[in-house]
Amino acid sequence: MDKNIKTEERFAQPANVETASAPKTAKSKLRTSPASAPRLGVEKTYKLYINGKFPRTESGRYFAVTDAKGRIVANMCRASRKDFREAVVAARAAFSGWSSASAYLRGQILYRVAEMLEGRSEQFVGELTTMGLSKRAAAQEVTAAIDCIVYYAGWTDKYQQIFSSVNPVASSHFNFSILEPTGVVSTIAPQEKCLLGFVSEIAPIIAGGNTAVALASEENPLCAVSFAEVLHSSDVPPGVVNILSGFRDELTEQFASHMDVNAVIYNGEDMNAIKLVQEQAANNIKRVIIRKKPAAPDPYQIMDVQETKTTWHPIGG
Repeated sequence: MDKNIKTEERFAQPANVETASAPKTAKSKLRTSPASAPRLGVEKTYKLYINGKFPRTESGRYFAVTDAKGRIVANMCRASRKDFREAVVAARAAFSGWSSASAYLRGQILYRVAEMLEGRSEQFVGELTTMGLSKRAAAQEVTAAIDCIVYYAGWTDKYQQIFSSVNPVASSHFNFSILEPTGVVSTIAPQEKCLLGFVSEIAPIIAGGNTAVALASEENPLCAVSFAEVLHSSDVPPGVVNILSGFRDELTEQFASHMDVNAVIYNGEDMNAIKLVQEQAANNIKRVIIRKKPAAPDPYQIMDVQETKTTWHPIGG
C-alpha cells in the first residue's frame, strides 16, 4: 500500500511548475502587447458605367467632390470624349435588343430597378445628407425617385394606346400612326435634385425602348454613379444605360455633335450651352429637348424621344 502511494507522488506535478503549453515568455508578451489599432474602412471607388461594366476613365483624370462643409468626400472619374464615344457604341449595340423587347418586359425590368432602389434607400439617403440635405428631405427625394420609376414602368404598355391613332383619309386606305423609339439618346442631367433629376431623365428614355448615355450632375454625381450599381444588379441589359461623370463644359459639345446619337436632352439655363447644343445637333438633324427645370413625371416625356411612323394600308382586294 505504501509502495503505491509513493508511485503516485513520484508522478504528481507540483502546483508551481509552468506547463509547456503556456510558457512564461508567451504570457509576458500577451500581457505587454499594445491594444489593436483601429481598422481602416474600405473607401468606395467611383467609376464610370459603360456597357454593363465599371471602367475607369481612359484619361486617368479625376475631380474632387466635396460635401456641404467643403470636405472632400470622393474622387470622381473625369470622363473624356473617348469615354463618351465608347458609351455611344455600347448604346447602339444594345438598341436593337432593347427596342424589340415587349412593352411588358420593359415594364417588369423598370419595376425591378425600383425594387432594387427601394432595398438600398438608406445608402442614397446617406449620400444625399452628406451633400447637405436634411435627412427628411433626402428620404423624400429617394421615395420620389422610386415612385418615378414605378410610374414609368406602368406606362411602358400604355403610351402607344394614348399617342397612336387611326387617321381618317380621303381614299380607300387605312392610315395608322404609331410610335417608335428614336434610338440612342444622350442626356445632360440636371444639376439639382441629383438623384430624382437623374432618374427622371433615364426612366422615360428607356421606358420607350431607347438606349441612353447620361452625364451625371457635375456638382453632385454621387447618387447617379451609385444608381449605376442599382441598374447593374437589376435586369437592365448591358449598354441600355451608360453613365458618365465629368465636366459639362468639356462634354456638352460631344453629346450634341456625335453623329450616331439620335436625340439630345439638355437640362439647364445656360443660354450659351443651349445655343451650342442646338447648333451641333443640326449637323445630323438630331432631335433637341431643352428642359430648364426638372419636369414632373408624365407620359409626354416618353413622347419626347419617340418618332411617329405612319402606315397606309389599302382597303379590300
